[in-house]
Amino acid sequence: MMIQTVCIIVWAILVTFFWGIVIILASVIIHNENFTHNIAKIWAKSILFASRIRVTVTGYSNIDLGRSYIYMSNHQSNFDIPVLLAYLDTQFRWLAKAELFKIPIFGSSMKRAGYISINRSNRRSAFESLKEAARKIRNGVSVLIFPEGTRSRDGNIRAFKKGGFVLAVDSGVPVVPIVIHGTWSIMSKKGIRIKPGNVVIEILKPIETSDYTRKTKDDLMGKVSQAICRSFEKGRGKQR
Repeated sequence: MMIQTVCIIVWAILVTFFWGIVIILASVIIHNENFTHNIAKIWAKSILFASRIRVTVTGYSNIDLGRSYIYMSNHQSNFDIPVLLAYLDTQFRWLAKAELFKIPIFGSSMKRAGYISINRSNRRSAFESLKEAARKIRNGVSVLIFPEGTRSRDGNIRAFKKGGFVLAVDSGVPVVPIVIHGTWSIMSKKGIRIKPGNVVIEILKPIETSDYTRKTKDDLMGKVSQAICRSFEKGRGKQR
């Protein structure tokens, strides 16, 4: 099992370097974030293929692929990023922690694809990142956020952070809760071993934000959290 994990990690490093360079070159030549995002999907699928991870998506009927949304997903594993990138079949931009953008090649590729860095340790920088995200949303781009801020330590859903909900009420677009089932058992935060497995991405019904303000954003956060937690626990119950 450990040999398999080492092989997957080596493969991930190689394909990240290769496709990262391709994304950087394509962004310079073509200047199209959607095209760059589609290249990133190939990177993600190549990692999932090598890891023998099979993904099923349910709930596409809940969304209009032509609309802008703020997608909010639970965060169980490092594999959440390639899983969502490969199989959430719509254009979106990540709102991700600044540390990811410091990874050589990978970070540059994220910037070139139009993904948005947020420095949570700097309040002013975080506020500017939210303003940039709001601008993108108003221009018709969807954004994807992990409202927990980081991966789960024990497989349970952590408390949500408020930044994404400030963005939601400021932009006025619906929040689409997304529940990922199965990535914790593939690679948890507690270790580096990677196991093959099945993953389900569950797209829930959009939650309108037009009736919420910054003063009532906690009510919106509670509603989104309840939807994600309820579906997550229901899925976990089926696996037992």
